[in-house]
Amino acid sequence: MRAKQVVRTKEEHVLYLGDWVFHVGPTFIETPFGTETKDADLHFYGERLTEALEQEADVTPLSNWELYRLEPGRLETYLEQSAVLIISDVEAKCFHLYPSFFDRARRENKVVTFPDRLQVIKEWIRGGGGMMMLGGWLSFSGVQNRSGWGRSVLQEALPVGCLSTEDLVESSAGFTAEVVLPEHPVVKGLSWSSFPPIFGYNEVQEQPEGEVIVRVKETGHPLLVAGTYGAGRVLTYMSDPAPHWGINFELWESYTNFWLQAYNWVKRKP
Repeated sequence: MRAKQVVRTKEEHVLYLGDWVFHVGPTFIETPFGTETKDADLHFYGERLTEALEQEADVTPLSNWELYRLEPGRLETYLEQSAVLIISDVEAKCFHLYPSFFDRARRENKVVTFPDRLQVIKEWIRGGGGMMMLGGWLSFSGVQNRSGWGRSVLQEALPVGCLSTEDLVESSAGFTAEVVLPEHPVVKGLSWSSFPPIFGYNEVQEQPEGEVIVRVKETGHPLLVAGTYGAGRVLTYMSDPAPHWGINFELWESYTNFWLQAYNWVKRKP
């Protein structure tokens, strides 16, 4: 199953990686000799964010498995066409492997390599690209420290540091936002007094090169941090733009304007 195909109608383009999931089930156990699983559904949790950004740009959403299967050179083509790259709930290792590497019939016993796609992204940012990394169970350090971003070559371009252990901070009571830099273009003029409770975020380490714009009110941890790398800009939002952490966030009256302001601040310079 594949994500939706995008018909380009606008001058600017966003590549949105992540926030897709397969729902499988329910599963029925009616006998000790087997189980029956009925139904499967492919769901894109990033629809609300995509709708917001589509006011100014065409958005190509790719799932983690589509990213994993991208043939060498295809990511570079996407980046060349894009004003902004979004990485949300994606393990770093999804960028490293290409399944056909392991197809002996196609290798013809030749030694093969292809460019490191995270290095490609880092150089794209350095040259003026704009990237947003958004939170989730597979972002930053992630659940059980599986995400691997702190050990990746892209860590150098991030305005925050990743923990060396699991970084999920969650509460059913929710967390709220405290704006530190209200005049920053990403947050200026938004209705922060009505910001709804979020159910979790990734804890990160503050870095000297990162500009903390918003903190988690209850803990003081960074929630929104901006930075630059070379000629490019990077924005990190440590919670989820979609359910489950962001199920209330999607209802915020300033949700659309927040992402449009974030997009316009971070986007690739002409």
